[in-house]
Amino acid sequence: MAKDEKQKMDAQIHDEEFRMLSEEEQLEILQKYDPESNTRNVSGIFKKIVFFGLLAFSIFQLYTSIGTQFTAYIQRSIHLGFALALIFLLFPASRRIKKRRDKVPIYDMILALLAVGVGLYWPILIDQLVLRVGRMTPLDLTVGIIAILLTLEATRRAVGIPIVIISSAFLVYAFYGPYFPGFLAHRGQDLKSVVQLMFFTTDGILGTPISVSATFIFVFLLFGAFLVKTGVGSYFNDLAVVLAGRLVGGPAKVAIFSSALQGTISGSSVANVVGSGSYTIPMMKKLGYRKEFAGGVEAAASTGGQIMPPIMGAAAFLMVEFIGGIDYWTIAKAATIPAILYFTGIWIMTHFEAKRVGLKGMTEDQIPDRKATLKKIYLLLPILGIIIFLLIGIPTMRAALYGIVLTIIVSSFDKSTRLGIKDMIEALVDGARTALAVAAATACAGIIVGVVVKTGLGLSLATGLVTAAGGNILLTLMFTMLAALVLGMGSPTTANYVITSTIAAPAIITLLMLDSPPDATVPIVVAISAHLFVFYFGIIADITPPVALAAFAASGISGGDPIKTGVTSSKLAIAAFIIPYMFIFNPAMLMIDASILEIIWVVITAVIGMVAIGAGMIGYWYRKCNWFERPIIVATGLLLIIPETITDIVGLLSFAVLFTIQWLARNKDNNNEKSAVIS
Repeated sequence: MAKDEKQKMDAQIHDEEFRMLSEEEQLEILQKYDPESNTRNVSGIFKKIVFFGLLAFSIFQLYTSIGTQFTAYIQRSIHLGFALALIFLLFPASRRIKKRRDKVPIYDMILALLAVGVGLYWPILIDQLVLRVGRMTPLDLTVGIIAILLTLEATRRAVGIPIVIISSAFLVYAFYGPYFPGFLAHRGQDLKSVVQLMFFTTDGILGTPISVSATFIFVFLLFGAFLVKTGVGSYFNDLAVVLAGRLVGGPAKVAIFSSALQGTISGSSVANVVGSGSYTIPMMKKLGYRKEFAGGVEAAASTGGQIMPPIMGAAAFLMVEFIGGIDYWTIAKAATIPAILYFTGIWIMTHFEAKRVGLKGMTEDQIPDRKATLKKIYLLLPILGIIIFLLIGIPTMRAALYGIVLTIIVSSFDKSTRLGIKDMIEALVDGARTALAVAAATACAGIIVGVVVKTGLGLSLATGLVTAAGGNILLTLMFTMLAALVLGMGSPTTANYVITSTIAAPAIITLLMLDSPPDATVPIVVAISAHLFVFYFGIIADITPPVALAAFAASGISGGDPIKTGVTSSKLAIAAFIIPYMFIFNPAMLMIDASILEIIWVVITAVIGMVAIGAGMIGYWYRKCNWFERPIIVATGLLLIIPETITDIVGLLSFAVLFTIQWLARNKDNNNEKSAVIS
């Protein structure tokens, strides 16, 4: 009897360890690692106020995007007012406040009302404000100060403290410029100048970042919310299992495939981890993957969702405005091959890890019904539609609107996915809720941009960065990488990109243009490669220890050690640390001003190089790699990735030799398997 009880207990422990997380447990992890999810569960009258506030926010945004355009000041200030007011109603002042989380305290009601006043100030007084441009009344000064303080506090609640500290530091720099040493010194600004810059021009809070939030980003977030309502999120998981579940190490490859698809509807690495990881991580553990490896795979793959076209992270839309003279499709096209290589690298390493440990694929009874799953392939039509709309030249915002309409049409193909009026209203509310943190982050980032523009800090720091690197492009890139990683450890990708694109990207462009005439126009390929460089490293900060929020969220699901999970995810995402250097030195990878043959050659050598790097990092190819073989294999991979003819030739020859050695010796070391083909 005791034996039977022990077996039951062991079975219960086994089931508990490998079960999938409930919605409540997912929310708990999200609230722990993602400030955007740490909201009140308001009830009563405030629940209705928040609901209708979010709905009105979406309706306003749709109204202005369909064709009715307001002036920049009105559009952006109303967008800001909506976001700030709703943040104060939804986000508590502190995570430690556990009591009465269903109630809104009086001080937050006051802050929300002040936010409404700030949002309506420009629409109500626009004629007077335009007439007295450059001159502020005491009321203007007061409203401007309140707008700055509300923006900082709302960002602290919805996004986190690091970006607020950085923005505040820039404000201090604006006031105390004369006291800074060397090239950082400037004449300084008084209170009126700073307030006017921040709220009464389009260079500060109401600048380019929040402009992008109020147009492109919001509509694409709505598109994602409508897609979610069709059940496409769970469908991604089912489709990934059907296509990759039976392969070697199936669940890990399911995680990669599913997360790449999830990235089209989620702009958050942490949300992506929790959304798909609650499904894939238990499967990986059950198959035999270590906890840290299972969490690392999900974190690395989920983080890559932000660099996966056609719908990338919010910062990609900012890039269009910051570079100028290009459309979003140009960015998405340029990011396609790097994104494919990124996920290919993770795929390769999970394959080698599965072969090293001896893991198989999922059994047939674990695979969803293939016929039923493939029957719902129409759910992917809206994503395909977005690609086609962008490809034929439809404006970005209009393409997102068409995507929403297409989603509604496609959902009607089956009763299980059909969107009713209630579903569409909920999608509008959910989309607006997702946009709150983005609006706050872009408004706060506008403070940084305003100070940089006003003080000339961008040019000064770019010059200082080039000087510190001695004019060496590789050193400049390494300094930029470190800056983006450090900033990204505490800042959202959007704010990180704003900072690095205004400070570091110009330094990269300067060095890439050294051989050009002084008055030469910066080629599009140079501008995009520099901006994508800082964009990439800002994103992978989410999996770079010691502050690796995506990896920490994955460890919360897997039960593994957070730091070890972060290290593992960084190792799996090694391609993300290499690829940006590749497209800086060989922009053919970005498919801009390059021939088909150049692009094909770059992709082939890069993929072969990733195979070698993956084998060296994992320590397994066709057999276990000896300790002295691993650095040689990694070096071979790097030679193939370096964009030079001689390195490609040497790398290919070295790869052929290593491949032959591995192939011939595969039966001598502890395995009699057939040739390991990357599935």
